[in-house]
Amino acid sequence: MATTSNIEVTISLSEPDLDDDKLQAEAENLLPQIREVDGIEEANLVTLEEAPTGSKAVEGFSVGQLIALVNLKNVGSLFSFLGGLGHKPIKVVIKKGCGSFESTVYFRRGKVISISE
Repeated sequence: MATTSNIEVTISLSEPDLDDDKLQAEAENLLPQIREVDGIEEANLVTLEEAPTGSKAVEGFSVGQLIALVNLKNVGSLFSFLGGLGHKPIKVVIKKGCGSFESTVYFRRGKVISISE
């Protein structure tokens, strides 16, 4: 899915107060908004085939997860958008090329709270 000028970003929503169906509805509502962010080449829900082993599923999709192909120059636009979502904890996993690097960024209350490799 990724090319040399694009990165693959997996976005995982986490809201302990929501059941799986409501969390999936949140992801589905977020999808068209993410598609409008500058630099997003493609965005979709994560299918079970793409999901990590053991992921929960609703109607063939991994619960609360989206995947986006983002132009590397515009990744800041995506982070600004995600940070602007407010109180929702969000985990973002970034991949470039054939697994050349993978970083995880956690957002909470509009701020990056943790970055790990």
